[in-house]
Amino acid sequence: MKRFVDEHLAAFKETELKILDLGSQDVNGTYKDLFQNKKWSYIGVDMVKGKNVDVVVRDIYDWKEFGSDSMDVVISGQAFEHIEFIWKTVLEVKRVMKPGGIGCLIAPSSGFEHRYPVDCWRIYPDGFRALAKYASLEVLDVYMTDDELARSVGEENVWKDTVLVFKKPNE
Repeated sequence: MKRFVDEHLAAFKETELKILDLGSQDVNGTYKDLFQNKKWSYIGVDMVKGKNVDVVVRDIYDWKEFGSDSMDVVISGQAFEHIEFIWKTVLEVKRVMKPGGIGCLIAPSSGFEHRYPVDCWRIYPDGFRALAKYASLEVLDVYMTDDELARSVGEENVWKDTVLVFKKPNE
């Protein structure tokens, strides 16, 4: 996620942004510190109350809590593997994004089962490309983390995360 911020949000340091973080509950850490720019408004979203959750959505497939075209940036890290019908959720991601908005999804392509409350998916780059295509989102970048990148942040690369960076077209 730091790479996403450094490479894709650097040009927006002086721009007001509304950032929605889906799956924000601090279970094993949070991305919130990466978005502490005084011009940016970070909103942590999850299905349950908890640390780093600002808004609880009642239905992961229908976010009545947010209007259409209301977010500049949507991120989600290590949550999509826990969503049963990810194709429905990616449509909500698109719906709440402003035209021209950008986002970043991160999900494992490997690793052991870790139900919270379910563990349904491991996603490869082609899987994220397919989700983006399904939702008519423009792929800006898609890649899997490598062992060197994991070591650079002091982690073992058991998850081999896949990262999708995307843009909502200016319809």
